[in-house]
Amino acid sequence: MTSPYIYKQGAKYANILVVADHAGFALPVGAQIGVSAGDMARHIAGDIGTSEIATLLNESHQFSIFMSYYSRLWVDLNRHYEDADVIPTYSDDVEIGANHISVDERAQRLDAYHHAYHDALTQIIEGNRPDLIISLHSFTPKLASKPEINRPWDMGILYNQQEFSSKKALAHLKSINLIIGDQLPYSGKLLNASMDRHAEARNIPYFGVEIRQDHINDGKGQARFAQILAETATNIIE
Repeated sequence: MTSPYIYKQGAKYANILVVADHAGFALPVGAQIGVSAGDMARHIAGDIGTSEIATLLNESHQFSIFMSYYSRLWVDLNRHYEDADVIPTYSDDVEIGANHISVDERAQRLDAYHHAYHDALTQIIEGNRPDLIISLHSFTPKLASKPEINRPWDMGILYNQQEFSSKKALAHLKSINLIIGDQLPYSGKLLNASMDRHAEARNIPYFGVEIRQDHINDGKGQARFAQILAETATNIIE
């Protein structure tokens, strides 16, 4: 079995760790979940552009990165183990029929993928405590289930109880004339499982970031937003 995560240590900024829980789009060899190949390339399967941005932050800016290999339709790594939708059966008007599985099958899948991913991330953080964690995600300009609602933000910053780094990120990003959502398009008060566990529980500074996918669906956009994130992060820690 391919590892559920990809980890690359940084150099100059190894103390900044980028975590991309939804970077992967793969399914395990032979796995079938009843979703078409076309849907497996859409945002429901993973966060478009985040794998490429994380890789650029490692290769061009020397940050450490930890990202998923498998699709969130197999296991959603930014959900708590006990959450019903940690193995989703529905996503933005698409039913994932084969994810209606038994209790035993659920436990086996979560042990092999969810536990393995988060246990590895715990070991990395405890072995080399970062000065800052960036939780990297991307979002669609519209949801298929709510096509009448536009999402105008270029980026959004998410956080739960710990606000300091997020507020600094917000201030920096607004200074460069981007439309920035504060707890938009999602709220870290509601969707923050990975950072609650790995950053907030250890009092490690962090911020969650959502980047609109139409900005980062090609190499030019990915490089632009990798640079923006690098400047934002180094501004926080320096």
